[in-house]
Amino acid sequence: MFDGELWREILETIRKNKLRTFLTAFSVAWGIFMLIILLGTGNGLQNGVRHQFEQDAVNAIWISGGNMTMAHNGLQPGRRIQLTIEDSSLLTDLPNRANFTPRHNMWSINQFTYQGNYGSDMNVRGVGPEMVVGENLTVLEGRFLNERDVTEFRKSACIGRPLKEELFKGKNPIGEWFEINGISFQVVGIFSDADENDERRAYIPYTTASKAFGYGNRVEQLVFTLDESSLAASEALETKLRTRFAEQHRFHPDDKRALWIWNTYEEFTKVMGLLAGIKAFIWLIGIGTILAGVVGVSNIMMITVKERTREIGIRKALGATPWNVVSMVLLESVLITTVAGYLGMMAGIFLLEALSGQLPAADFFRNPEVDLQTALLCTGVLIAAGTIAGFFPARRAASIPPIEALRDE
Repeated sequence: MFDGELWREILETIRKNKLRTFLTAFSVAWGIFMLIILLGTGNGLQNGVRHQFEQDAVNAIWISGGNMTMAHNGLQPGRRIQLTIEDSSLLTDLPNRANFTPRHNMWSINQFTYQGNYGSDMNVRGVGPEMVVGENLTVLEGRFLNERDVTEFRKSACIGRPLKEELFKGKNPIGEWFEINGISFQVVGIFSDADENDERRAYIPYTTASKAFGYGNRVEQLVFTLDESSLAASEALETKLRTRFAEQHRFHPDDKRALWIWNTYEEFTKVMGLLAGIKAFIWLIGIGTILAGVVGVSNIMMITVKERTREIGIRKALGATPWNVVSMVLLESVLITTVAGYLGMMAGIFLLEALSGQLPAADFFRNPEVDLQTALLCTGVLIAAGTIAGFFPARRAASIPPIEALRDE
């Protein structure tokens, strides 16, 4: 393996066939380069989708009222289905239900003021304490809403980071009072959200929202999470919910637009399954590209053996063992595959790093990357394949009888 004379002969052979060696090495490098790029692109898609689902809990069910599109029991299409706080009773006996909360989406309540400072492009949500799980929020300072805030109709508010910066100008806002559409609320906490747009809001108790802003018993959404579930169980639960709400609000259970149910677990499972299929397809294409390069190495080694048949015969006549002949051909194959594979791997990683730094963060594509372990594994598989590719021509060279080799023209 460390025979200096053997390595000099291999390098001399490569030097004499520069173009042939370059084209072979390029095909191998291109194969690993394309695999790294394809894997990085697949990871970018996966990261983007995961980021989208990180904005909310991936095991949540969101229920919203819609408009009837099917006549039912004498009621005509177009009737609005309005959810109420009393609809919470339809969810009490559901298996594995957790973190339930009603929610008001208060788009028109958007005027924030504090000592002459104004918040722009803000909104309010009336929720319960469990929304910290449903929205996948992180409380940075203070606390989120609690049960006493809800039951005592407190004017408490947990605000996003932009509100803290624009209204309070670096001042600690915890305990301070500010106004929302002319009604005073006290800051009890600061939160962050994976979606920066969702940080431009304040969360207040839904009971306070109903009383202060005239919502009465109406709610816009009912939200809860599932402790444990499977795709089949969550789909069955969705069907049960639609049946219950159809009976309560008198619409047809098959009228999908009368009641909107967003099952994030179902969506997450389907999307991640699709991405897994895409990733498997990427591996298939990449490995096929690598194998094409490896076949090229094998073919080049066969040509090399054919050209050096007479030389091999002389070596064997002078006492060279079969292993000497095998190692000569095999090491040339491994050298070309290793160097080309490493260069292709590094080129792919550098390109992904450059793209990751230059591309703006998109909703469904983020951080195209390949971890070093995967890249090294791909290169290792390539080297092993190159070794196998070189073995068969090497074995053929070792099996040629010296007399027959010396007669070769």
